[in-house]
Amino acid sequence: MGRARDALLRYSGLYNIYARRLERETRHGDIPGHIAVILDGNRRWAKRQIMAERAGHFRGADAVENLLDWCEELGIRIITLYVLSAENLSRKDAELEYLYELIEARLRKLYDDPRIHRNRMRVRAIGRTEMLPRTIREIISKLDEATSGYDRRYLNVAMAYGGQNELVDAVKKIGARIRDDRLDVDDITAAHIEENLYTSYLPQPSPDMVLRTSGEKRLSGFLLWQSAYSELVFMDIMWPEFRKIDLLRAVRIYQRRRRRMGR
Repeated sequence: MGRARDALLRYSGLYNIYARRLERETRHGDIPGHIAVILDGNRRWAKRQIMAERAGHFRGADAVENLLDWCEELGIRIITLYVLSAENLSRKDAELEYLYELIEARLRKLYDDPRIHRNRMRVRAIGRTEMLPRTIREIISKLDEATSGYDRRYLNVAMAYGGQNELVDAVKKIGARIRDDRLDVDDITAAHIEENLYTSYLPQPSPDMVLRTSGEKRLSGFLLWQSAYSELVFMDIMWPEFRKIDLLRAVRIYQRRRRRMGR
C-alpha cells in the first residue's frame, strides 16, 4: 500500500481500524524469531523535508527506539540492526563525526533504559568495533558487561561491520586452529564457519527476515552467510518515517511466503 492510499485511510478515519486489523492478522501467523534491519534512507528523508542531514539521522535514531517497543509487543526475540558499515568509516567528514556523537548518546541512553533489564535483553555490537572511537567502544563494553547474563531477548548493533570482513575474520580464526593442530583442514564444515561468526553467541544466528527500507533492493554486505535462507523484504518507506504499521506489513509479507530453506 503506497503513501497515497495511506493518506486516504487517514483522511477517511479508517487508518486506525486498518492498523488494528493488520495487527490481529499478523498475531495469528508465524512471528519471525529474528529480524535483521538495514536502516536506510535517513539522508534522503532529510533532503525531502528540506532539512540538514543530521536531522534525518536523529529521526532515524528515534525510529530505532520505537522499533524495540514494537518488536517486544509482537514477540520478536532477536533484532540485528545495520547501523554503520566499515566502508562508512572511511569518509572522515562532519556527517560521520555527528553519527559518532549520536550513536554514543543513544548507546548511553540504552544503557540506562529500563526496558533492557525488564526484558533481560542481551546487547552486543558486532563488527570490527576496534575501528570505532574510544568513547563508543567504552559504552559498548559497558552494555556488553551489564547484559552478559541476559538471554530472553537480543539486540545486535552492527557497527564498523562488513559481511566480507566477518567471513575473513572467521577464516582467520579457523586458520589459527589449523596452525595450532587443533583442527584438520579436511574436517572443516559449515558449522566451523558459523561458530566463528560475530553472531555465533545467538540462539538463532540466522535471521528469519531481512528488512531494508528506502526502496533499495540489495543487502550491501549485511549478514552474507547468515541470510542465505532469510526472507528478504524491501520497502519504499524511508527509515525515519518507519511506523509500527510498516513493521506489521513486513511481517505479513513474511507470513505469506512459503519458506523452503533451500529444499
